[in-house]
Amino acid sequence: MASHEVQAQTLVEALPYIQQFTGKTIVIKYGGNAMISEELRKAVMSDIVLLSLVGIRVVMVHGGGPEINEMLKKIGHQSRFVDGLRYTDRETMDIVQSVLCGKVNKDLVAQINRMGGKAIGLCGMDGALFRAVQLDEKYGLVGRITGVDPKPIESVLGSGYIPVVSTVAQGVDADTAYNINADTAAAQLAQALCAEKLILLTDVRGLLRDPKDENTLIRVVQLRDIPALMRSGIISGGMIPKINCCLEAVMGGVEYVHIIDGRIPHSILIELLSSKGIGTMIIHEKKSTLIDMLRRVYPYPIDD
Repeated sequence: MASHEVQAQTLVEALPYIQQFTGKTIVIKYGGNAMISEELRKAVMSDIVLLSLVGIRVVMVHGGGPEINEMLKKIGHQSRFVDGLRYTDRETMDIVQSVLCGKVNKDLVAQINRMGGKAIGLCGMDGALFRAVQLDEKYGLVGRITGVDPKPIESVLGSGYIPVVSTVAQGVDADTAYNINADTAAAQLAQALCAEKLILLTDVRGLLRDPKDENTLIRVVQLRDIPALMRSGIISGGMIPKINCCLEAVMGGVEYVHIIDGRIPHSILIELLSSKGIGTMIIHEKKSTLIDMLRRVYPYPIDD
């Protein structure tokens, strides 16, 4: 088939998915290598612009660990982690706030705008979007979200813009800002927005039965499967908090949560607008009948 015919066929195959998701809200947590690599960053931005242009309400939530590490190194302040979370003293919090809410956020906004999209940057303190209390003294100024007000995001979406959200929260127990884990913030925001999907971009293919073998990808996980997967050690290490965020989002009403490989260019479009699908999808048990139907109708490789 000639290349232009292949391109046409690809667009035709995408049509039912565009129709399905037009007008729906999709929250994308952006991080990992997709933020570091210029090629991958451009691919993510172009995916988001395309989705917005076909009428899908896209919300981007981002972190910025590498940029924070670089700035801390410049000022001679050593990064420290406790239980996988960045220990955030007052000086580190100042850097987190200035880097996430400033440079990283505005660079992403500018790149989306340059690619033909319309983006507006927000941080969790704008309009009291994220409110939080201190998670635990041992982590310093790391917060636990106690409230999400989606109205600022809804206002931006309603005006035809793409919200780009950095994960710093307004403290309600003290006069301070709090550093918030980006996965957690994205999951809670997806719930508050009644999002159709939450997509977490990672540096792995998804949840693997064998972490050393990417061919052991588990494509679909139902909520009832998660305790056994944790007991068996299949969900372990850094995947535990990520899966817990997915669990919280699905239980909070988000229809589908996807953990996908952000190292693959245009992985967002492959997941949303094709029958192939990639990564691991976490769903509620009530969706199992739908999954059985999809297995019969589409060439989508779904595991039990």
